[in-house]
Amino acid sequence: MDTKNLRYTQTHEWIEAPKEGQPSKVGITQHAQEEISDVVFVELPKVGKTLEVKGEAAVIESVKSAFSIYAPASGEVVEINEQLSSDPALINGSPTDQGWIYALKLSDPKALDALMSEEQYEAWLTKEKSNA
Repeated sequence: MDTKNLRYTQTHEWIEAPKEGQPSKVGITQHAQEEISDVVFVELPKVGKTLEVKGEAAVIESVKSAFSIYAPASGEVVEINEQLSSDPALINGSPTDQGWIYALKLSDPKALDALMSEEQYEAWLTKEKSNA
């Protein structure tokens, strides 16, 4: 996946900019999967569920703990990554490609304008790490 088409949240989720008439895939960032470490289970949202921006969308369990994954935008879940049920480690190996979590039909595609670009996210992350 071309990461230039992704937008990022401060809670380390990414969302794909929608292509004409297509849903936007959602997942977690490389940084997030490194922090979470070995993913052992993913509680996927239900297809048809309406998510509100910043509302809990999924839960990822690792050998460390369980982590809530939040919706980067409002919309309807139209697809889930079924492969994660049998191979949750896809999130660790390929968080922005094979490890996507669900696809969202956006209520308002313009809402993605409020999210960070890849460059903005990387700069923000560097700043956060230096403040830690």
